[in-house]
Amino acid sequence: MQRRSGPNGTQQGRSKQAIFADKPRIIGTRMIETNDPAIWRNFLPWPSAETHKHTRGRLAVVSGKAHQTGAARLAAHAGLRMGAGVVRILCPPDAVAVIAPAVQAIMLAPFSSPEALGREAAGSDAVVIGPAAGLEDATIANIQALALSGAVLVIDADGLSVFKGRTAELFAVLDRDDILTPHEGEFERLFPGLLAQGREAAAIQAARLAQATIVLKGAQTIIASPDGRIRRNENGSAWLATAGTGDVLAGMIGGLAAQRMDSFDAACAAVWIHSDAAERFGPGLTSDDLSDVLPKVLASLWKG
Repeated sequence: MQRRSGPNGTQQGRSKQAIFADKPRIIGTRMIETNDPAIWRNFLPWPSAETHKHTRGRLAVVSGKAHQTGAARLAAHAGLRMGAGVVRILCPPDAVAVIAPAVQAIMLAPFSSPEALGREAAGSDAVVIGPAAGLEDATIANIQALALSGAVLVIDADGLSVFKGRTAELFAVLDRDDILTPHEGEFERLFPGLLAQGREAAAIQAARLAQATIVLKGAQTIIASPDGRIRRNENGSAWLATAGTGDVLAGMIGGLAAQRMDSFDAACAAVWIHSDAAERFGPGLTSDDLSDVLPKVLASLWKG
């Protein structure tokens, strides 16, 4: 499957309409918008009467080893909740027996090599890789194999940290539709020293260097596109400070990207929805809870 980037790096069929939620802020010559549903609500991929599961998008999530499967399950369930029609977890053979009893609507396929992973991912619209993937050369080889699939790649966690000191190898396989989702520690490993410029400037520079969308996570997550668009998310929730919520976010982004939503808008929408879901749940939130709140947030956006 070929990548969906058009001549200017935007996805085919993406409207160029710009809706500004409020007066943009400026950093250098760049306008920083506040991430608000008014900007991207009209681009959310709702199904129609003619829609079936395969036209709603096919998402794959790559799991770690048998003792590291929770992150992939969190991401896959979130992608399913966001509307992806078919979601599969691709896992090492030793993880099958662990994952199979824990999933229902999510399919499962083992792979034993990067080449086998590439074959299993063929036909996917988006692939999430990195959560609990392992900091080893096999993770790099897996990402390189997935880059040949044509799917939008959402790379998180170990999938980022493993490229510390080897960023040229990562940048060589990225497409403008791909999305990197680092917290500040992972960002520093990929882009040492950039954060000294400030988060907004660093995210803009990182997106330019990687030629991919950057989601710089934090209390006010910054989303930057290689075409210069940048948004600040201001509805961040303190309840997200618990293990696994980043894995859920990666799956949410993947679920929207699989439905052919523009990568930058998919990242912006997922970041806002992720925070809103956390605020709705409130005290006691764990990462397992987030996907169960997503239907309420999505329903409020659908009804407008």
